[in-house]
Amino acid sequence: MQSILMVIGVFVFGLMIGSFLNVVIYRIPNGESIAFPASHCQSCHTPLKWYHNIPLLSWLVLGGKCAFCKAPISRQYPLVELITGLLLVMLYFKLGLVWYLPFVFASFAALFALVMIDFKYYAVPDSVNFFALAMALVQPDFLQAGINAALAALSLFLLGKGVSVIAKKEAMGSADVIVAGTMAALLGFPNFFVALFLAAILAIIPSLLAKDTMVPFVPFLALGTFIVYLFDEQTAALLQWIIYG
Repeated sequence: MQSILMVIGVFVFGLMIGSFLNVVIYRIPNGESIAFPASHCQSCHTPLKWYHNIPLLSWLVLGGKCAFCKAPISRQYPLVELITGLLLVMLYFKLGLVWYLPFVFASFAALFALVMIDFKYYAVPDSVNFFALAMALVQPDFLQAGINAALAALSLFLLGKGVSVIAKKEAMGSADVIVAGTMAALLGFPNFFVALFLAAILAIIPSLLAKDTMVPFVPFLALGTFIVYLFDEQTAALLQWIIYG
């Protein structure tokens, strides 16, 4: 019973962080403060009451519409809250109630915000990106995490410069380099390379379907990182089998 209540508590806390992520996803790309003004309807700009901001529940009770002007409220809001809640629950099952769980969760939550922003605006704000990296560095072996992040970021930076010279156009943005640092801090080596490979595989079909439309790569990097982080032991076993048979 106690463990069930703990999971419910973890999920509810994740929902609340998801509600905050919605603010980040909407305001930061538009150059707005995440603190002021208070939450308001994007259509009629009426400030919301506290009970209009209960994660997941308020959207369901209101039928996905503003309480004042009845304008539709995007499904993005409850979905972000739900996914963030589930994300924290999965990390809780993976790590347990360890001291660095909040930092790992904060890093993945920031990556999730980057995913949504990149899909919506084709942008990767530095403030959110560096926050994800900073949180990823808070590990039991923070020195090794920092070394891993620096090596991955430097390697990807040099690779991008080399490809840019050959292709005579920008091949990799600085945002991807920072994300690489976050990935390596969370995963270490060689799992960092597995996540990169997985991200490339996941991006193939959308890239083929999009044709001339730009496909953001950060979402696939984030997804690859999360999958490998959750299944790091299985990944290590798979690599052992590939290398040694």
